[in-house]
Amino acid sequence: MKLGLQIPDFTWPNGASALGADLAAVVRTADSAGFDSIAVMDHFFQIGGVGAIENDMLEAYTTLGFIAAHTSRAKLLTVVTGVLYRHPGLLAKAITTLDVLSGGRAILGIGAGWNEDESRGLGFPFPPVAERFELLEENLQYVLQMWADGDEPFKSKHFDAARLLNVPQALSDPRPPIMIGGGGEKKTLRLVAKYADQCNLFNSPELEHKLDVLKQHCENEGRDYDSITKTVYHILDIGEDGSKSGELLKELERLHGLGIDVALGMVPHVHNPAVLEKFGTDVIPAAEKIG
Repeated sequence: MKLGLQIPDFTWPNGASALGADLAAVVRTADSAGFDSIAVMDHFFQIGGVGAIENDMLEAYTTLGFIAAHTSRAKLLTVVTGVLYRHPGLLAKAITTLDVLSGGRAILGIGAGWNEDESRGLGFPFPPVAERFELLEENLQYVLQMWADGDEPFKSKHFDAARLLNVPQALSDPRPPIMIGGGGEKKTLRLVAKYADQCNLFNSPELEHKLDVLKQHCENEGRDYDSITKTVYHILDIGEDGSKSGELLKELERLHGLGIDVALGMVPHVHNPAVLEKFGTDVIPAAEKIG
């Protein structure tokens, strides 16, 4: 069982002026502790449930490039990029650049997008849900062609590109993995079965059912269900003194029993290096023995 660290909040005690140094220290510690991946959200405004909308929020791919420079082994991704925020040519180029400069550690995390307030706030289009899923599938087709041999044109309902040239190509072999976030049973999980290497689901009472739905979509698509890495979003809370480590490990055992490969989520008190160090000594080695 692997653990991934997501950092969704940048309103830290030392303020924005110290954020670069503080973030560098956090990700270096997480990398050394053995987290399999380090992720950020792809939002422009803070989201409810994490903090006030006016709280500090960094642009995702600039931040991942910074994190890449301060780490050496953890995979790097967003959880997840909404298709509304970037043209797929720019998105593929950003992931390719991250992959090349990190030595092959990039993952494309992508979803249909949902945050109407930030889209309207900054003037981004926010089409109806059906169109957002059309864009999601076309984005997937576009980036896959960008990462394939050749530089042929691409034309779809929403995009018309004359030459999908991508030089240098990504270092990941055969390409950066694709993770689709969300548990929509009719569209999202079908797209996972058809295009993705990983899924990302919430640790909810419906989790086992969602996995069954994904399995059925895999059968319909002729896809090997076991070839998809099952990732679940779960808050990785061990307490500031590590007293909740046993509770987390027990939950990881349950998730592993359902077929989950990676638990990915925020760590409370993440800016306290002692918390991440405790993961490295007590939690991650034990979690790796689960799987």
